[in-house]
Amino acid sequence: MTGDAVVFEDVSKRFGALTALDHVSLQIRRGEMFGLIGPDGAGKTTAIRLACGLLRPDGGRIRMGDRDPVKDHRAITGMIGYLSQRFSLYGDLSIDENIAFQAEIHAVRDYAAERDRLLALTQLTPFRARRADRLSGGMKQKLALACTLIHRPDVLLLDEPTTGVDPVSRREFWKLLSEFLAGGLTIVMATPYLDEAERCARVALLHEGRVMALDEPSRLQASLPGTLIEVEAAGMRPPVETLAAIPAVEDVQLFGDRAHVRLRPRNDDGVQYLTEALRQAAVPVTSVRPIPASLEDVFIHLVSRAAPAGASAQPDR
Repeated sequence: MTGDAVVFEDVSKRFGALTALDHVSLQIRRGEMFGLIGPDGAGKTTAIRLACGLLRPDGGRIRMGDRDPVKDHRAITGMIGYLSQRFSLYGDLSIDENIAFQAEIHAVRDYAAERDRLLALTQLTPFRARRADRLSGGMKQKLALACTLIHRPDVLLLDEPTTGVDPVSRREFWKLLSEFLAGGLTIVMATPYLDEAERCARVALLHEGRVMALDEPSRLQASLPGTLIEVEAAGMRPPVETLAAIPAVEDVQLFGDRAHVRLRPRNDDGVQYLTEALRQAAVPVTSVRPIPASLEDVFIHLVSRAAPAGASAQPDR
């Protein structure tokens, strides 16, 4: 592969009246971890399947290295590894048998050393004789990852691989990805989890099939205008209506029992200003403090700005 690992140039994909991707352009560099981020229906899975050559675009151009994923589909199968969000291996086969089957599909000979290396990395060696349908959810995902990598692909495409996986298994899965990334693998991950997105070198924030922003997570977080302040009220959720009515407040979003309040750019101390405004409104607060913006804050801001007047802009959390 030469140049960028994956390139989308003005790509569109429709399913009947539904536009899944709408003139999407992005470049994924070799050796980076790139995140496709957004809620259900944003177009993440469609983008992954287009990159694999499983779908044909209705407009635009896709390149996997220097090849077309559809026209050169047979050739790129050896270049990519694809892990779907559903466990797609054979439950009645053992771990070793599943890996052997995947190796045979890709015509990989003498794969024993690579199999043993992957089993050691995924900590599956003690369970190699166990049937796949008797594995935990986290172990199934690690087996699927090992099967996906047995032919040593250049690009790993992951479609929401940690959905439904417990937090400990998610952390172990990310540790594995970091190790493979350090070995030069290009990783493209679709995920609805914005905390996971912050681990990526760059991310594309998708909403209703369009790219709202594409950059490094830290740069996107720094781009949020104004000052972000977290408010915690005594024994209650912070009152959104009261906060939104304060003159300098641009936006209010609830996160559990706390509120993220975004103030318009000011020359004075935003925390002091908001604290005094809440005191005058007789809101009993226990904490008012500035916080760095998260990708979720950025995403909500971008969606709110793009939403039609009167529409709800909050994604499910």
